[in-house]
Amino acid sequence: MFQIKRILFPVDFSDRCRGAAAYVEALAGRFEAELILLHVIEATYNTALDDLQIPPGKFDEFFGDDLNCFRVTRRVEHGEAARKIVECASAHHVDLIMIPTQGMGIYRRLILGSTSAKVLHDADCPVWTGVHLEDAPRLDALASRRILCAVDLGVSSGTVLDWAQHLAEEYQADLTLLHVTENPEARSALEELKNTVGSHATVRLESGEPSKIVPYIAAQLSADLLVIGRKAEAGIFGRLEATAYSIIRQSPCPVISV
Repeated sequence: MFQIKRILFPVDFSDRCRGAAAYVEALAGRFEAELILLHVIEATYNTALDDLQIPPGKFDEFFGDDLNCFRVTRRVEHGEAARKIVECASAHHVDLIMIPTQGMGIYRRLILGSTSAKVLHDADCPVWTGVHLEDAPRLDALASRRILCAVDLGVSSGTVLDWAQHLAEEYQADLTLLHVTENPEARSALEELKNTVGSHATVRLESGEPSKIVPYIAAQLSADLLVIGRKAEAGIFGRLEATAYSIIRQSPCPVISV
């Protein structure tokens, strides 16, 4: 069920995090959501004692007055970052995690064990990600006029479209429903999916490699947001498949993975 009442924003005080903050403010303000700011300190064998804590007021110093009008909880945890983020999301019944990622090759990121990749693999709730957030626009320049929803017609496609439809209605945005396949008969399945969800999205059927076509269509439409799905069940390899991660890292706009 779609709802955004509580947002978890992991904060590492980086430029990417600062860029993501504008999107966090925009969504939290739009849905009057509570914000949980989480900073995770990862200790190693040579970590100094002073590095195991953050100075009082660090959050306020980093964000300034930007979050004064929100309901904000500030938390500091110690441990492995991705694990603590997922645990915090579960314990506080978070509706959306918002975390920046990097536009690097899939194997390099997975080998390095990026925090965002692990969160995408393990989190039960939807996850918002964005690349190149060092150059993110200011809050007053953000827009959500065009939303692209890409589905694989799997079991979670209805949930993915439901999220996209609610966001499109909230922002009065144009919504395009995309499926990449070599089967032209899939259009009828897309229309059935639309009817089930009660969506008025424009249907688009494309052929090719989904990991390349979905970001290409997002760029072609000048989409402000891309909504995709993850696996419904968290198995040994996690919820995030290679195709989804490839789409996320190549997307020209932020992505919500449901």
